[in-house]
Amino acid sequence: MQTAAILAGGRARRLGGRDKSRIVIGGRTILARQLDVLQRLVPRVVIVANAPGAFADAGVPVLPDAVPGSGSLGGIYTALADAGGPVLVLACDMPFVTAPFLARLIEAGLEADVAIPRGRDGYQPLCATYGQACAGPLRRRIEQRALKVVDLLADVRVRELGPDEIAPFDPDGLLLLNINTAGDLARAELAARGRIAAPPGRQSYVLARSRVNDRRTPRT
Repeated sequence: MQTAAILAGGRARRLGGRDKSRIVIGGRTILARQLDVLQRLVPRVVIVANAPGAFADAGVPVLPDAVPGSGSLGGIYTALADAGGPVLVLACDMPFVTAPFLARLIEAGLEADVAIPRGRDGYQPLCATYGQACAGPLRRRIEQRALKVVDLLADVRVRELGPDEIAPFDPDGLLLLNINTAGDLARAELAARGRIAAPPGRQSYVLARSRVNDRRTPRT
């Protein structure tokens, strides 16, 4: 695996249109967190976005969509077309992905066209690896305007990482958290503060308490 691509083209409607990559969690933007992790794993990291000027300070290439208006599916296709080989794809709103887990994902990607985690909330197609065999099916789906990313799995060989395989990398249940809503953001900020404040051996306790409190909070 030579390339990782951060997809940063979403509209973030549920967060008022904010650039989720620039959200600060634990004193660092999600983008900075992800770049730090990815640059330890692969020699080349790119950002897929249609506003290259917004990422001029990122220090990595910024790719516009090869097929504008094709959503995340088009972002994956763009990354593959640029890479010329397998690519690790990561949504720009996942602050807690780790190098050990992504390394395992890359390793699993050697066994199939797509390696994808399946967590408690289902598949995570924007934290997955895609091989060049996906390029043709991706292009066909884009042309058919069948843009739901997870549906691509029907067209390719898939290596799934289920909950049991994910668990050793995810002791606090935050590994695959996406920041989609204000509630997700509040949970991430609380967790990040807990990680900073907790002494060694106390982090799991603090985060477990935050999850208990979250379950007790009435949903509106």
